[in-house]
Amino acid sequence: MSTQDIEPLDVERIREDFPVLERTVGDDVPLVYLDNGATSQTPEQVVDAIVDYYYGYNANVHRGVHQLSQEASIAYEEAHDRVAEFIGADGREEIVFTKNTTEAMNLVAYAWGMEELGPGDEVVLTEMEHHASLVTWQQVAKRTGAEAKYIPIDEDGQLDMAAAADLITDDTKMVSAVHVSNTLGTVNPVAELADLAHEHDAYAFIDGAQAVPTRPVDVGDIDADFYAFSGHKMAGPTGIGVLYGKEAILEEMQPYLYGGDMIRKVTYEDSTWNDLPWKFEAGTPLIAQAIGLDAAIDYLDDIGMERIQRHEERLARYAYEQLSAFDDVEIYGPSPDQGRGGLVAFNVGSVHAHDLASIVNDHGVAIRAGDHCTQPLHDKLGVAASARASFYIYNTEAEIDVLVEAIDDARQLFA
Repeated sequence: MSTQDIEPLDVERIREDFPVLERTVGDDVPLVYLDNGATSQTPEQVVDAIVDYYYGYNANVHRGVHQLSQEASIAYEEAHDRVAEFIGADGREEIVFTKNTTEAMNLVAYAWGMEELGPGDEVVLTEMEHHASLVTWQQVAKRTGAEAKYIPIDEDGQLDMAAAADLITDDTKMVSAVHVSNTLGTVNPVAELADLAHEHDAYAFIDGAQAVPTRPVDVGDIDADFYAFSGHKMAGPTGIGVLYGKEAILEEMQPYLYGGDMIRKVTYEDSTWNDLPWKFEAGTPLIAQAIGLDAAIDYLDDIGMERIQRHEERLARYAYEQLSAFDDVEIYGPSPDQGRGGLVAFNVGSVHAHDLASIVNDHGVAIRAGDHCTQPLHDKLGVAASARASFYIYNTEAEIDVLVEAIDDARQLFA
């Protein structure tokens, strides 16, 4: 099916599922929420699923024979199955629940990296990495004596794949790359990066925090060894992330956290570990959050991920074109014709990004301002900060018009 054949979203109907979008802010102006790259809003269906758990079968999992515990255990385990199906994993054994994408990165960096990396080894990242990836691998490399290297970006904010082919060598042990940049909107060729890694017997870890909420993702097609994302960016609850890992690799890794439920047998002398994925889920797990994530996936699937991607790309193109009409607005990242995710980061003349965010907030518009956890990338761009508008399933072109009008007011104020 071509993108032209994909039915557009019924945005007004979708908005009815998000009560927060009906509120006003500031001087009683309607809320325009354009900070979805940080956290999306949560529909009633997800909240209801969490409430049903707390009101109907709140109990710990894997630890009781009573009915409530059995019901909670089934729901929690089925959430693993649902996530596996959603991203094309082979089964629940490959799905580990964490608090967020950052913890998923740290789990692999410590459980695998601290054991496998050493002097002479290399970890290859990209210049557009989120701190969750960059700082984690940077620090583990320092502790192990390995070296972190960075694939450069070109003037359009896209990866220099010729440089990537040179940087990834037989000394490379891990290639960690963001799928969709949370600052540039760049959609990286992650399958190609995984192929380059595997040609040199290295692993590929893909940060999908900005990708899974907005487009179809199949970890098998990508051939990622690890893939991570967060529930709170995809209409789900905060406090839950997902680490996908190939089963054979996870089997070989040692646990990252120790304690209850991740063990099989414990003596005073030693312990053995539980089956996957429970080996990596120590203690009371994220039960309510997992049930909420399951409901969020159902919600997104009912809409259709292809339709969501098309909607996001249309909004990003519209915002890019409207902002490009200002001669003093600098937009970062590729043009829509080159492909970009559903966000636009930019600066307006001499207006600091934080001042701009404050002014547009007076118009009811919520955007992000700062370095977006990509300080080295902002240094490369030659700016301390940028403003970022990021879109989701409930946003409209009319809301972008409100943003553009607010930006114009800021331009006039600082003229």
